[in-house]
Amino acid sequence: MELNEKNISLWSKLGSRATYGLAILELVKNIEEQLIIVTADTSTSAGLDRFKKKYPNNYVDVGIAEQNGIGIAAGLASENFIVFSSTFTPFQTLRCLEQIKVNLCYMNIPVNLVGLASGLVLGDLGYTHCSIEDIAVMRALPNMTVISPADCGETSKAVFAAAKYNKPTYIRLTGGTNNEIVYKNNYNFEIGKAIKLLSGEDVALVCNGTMVAKAMNAAKQLNQQDIYPSVYNFHTIKPIDIKTLNFISKNYKLIITIEEHNIIGGLGSAVSEKIVQNGSNIKQVFMGVKDNYLISGNYETILDKTGLNEDKIIKEVKNNV
Repeated sequence: MELNEKNISLWSKLGSRATYGLAILELVKNIEEQLIIVTADTSTSAGLDRFKKKYPNNYVDVGIAEQNGIGIAAGLASENFIVFSSTFTPFQTLRCLEQIKVNLCYMNIPVNLVGLASGLVLGDLGYTHCSIEDIAVMRALPNMTVISPADCGETSKAVFAAAKYNKPTYIRLTGGTNNEIVYKNNYNFEIGKAIKLLSGEDVALVCNGTMVAKAMNAAKQLNQQDIYPSVYNFHTIKPIDIKTLNFISKNYKLIITIEEHNIIGGLGSAVSEKIVQNGSNIKQVFMGVKDNYLISGNYETILDKTGLNEDKIIKEVKNNV
């Protein structure tokens, strides 16, 4: 899906959940006879109201029965439909874990799972609705692909790429409305291939989801202080881009992984697993949720308390370069 100034601006204002719905509305134009959307009473939350009205035969709402929804999605995909399943992340992943393992991954059935409002954006509702464990759980499942788009434009790119990928895929949507823009122009998106957004020689900032924009903002401030980070968007956590990680480990002395997820089992863990295998002695600093459940609160407040903001990124870089 091509990005342009108009849709980039619109999607950013609406946020990743509504962008997902608009991307599906565009995707169906080319594959109406093949595309089926399965939801758990989340047509409005997933931006799918227009799709639901215009393509009722392509829309299956199972109600608050997420586990049953995975079984239905698997059955439809086994009959060669292109299937997207969407609901809020904790229900899409942890509640449905056994069904995802058995019906999708064990049988290698290509359903595309979309986790709405992942990370910390639903902090006002507490950690029952936050998701800081989903990457760890999903990437542990054989045959599962895990993607965390950097902004709303990349959300649309991920949806179109997943529709062609023909493998079990999990797309993790972070951030709320007025989602900060990372990509202001069209670009090539490829599952499993990281994107270098900024070049510098002092430190490699490796991030995904909403943390990409924060890393870019921090890097620009560091440039003014004669510290020059590179910023890499590792939108795909599994399969991770080993070639780019090998390059980083050979050309930098420090890597900082930044993620809106527990530091256990997420992007940082995936990076360290590969780096240790290639024998590198590069130092790695982990930024993310420090294996705890903090108090409830609005999104920015929780991000600040977790240390996931530009100031903390700058501080970590200065403390370690």
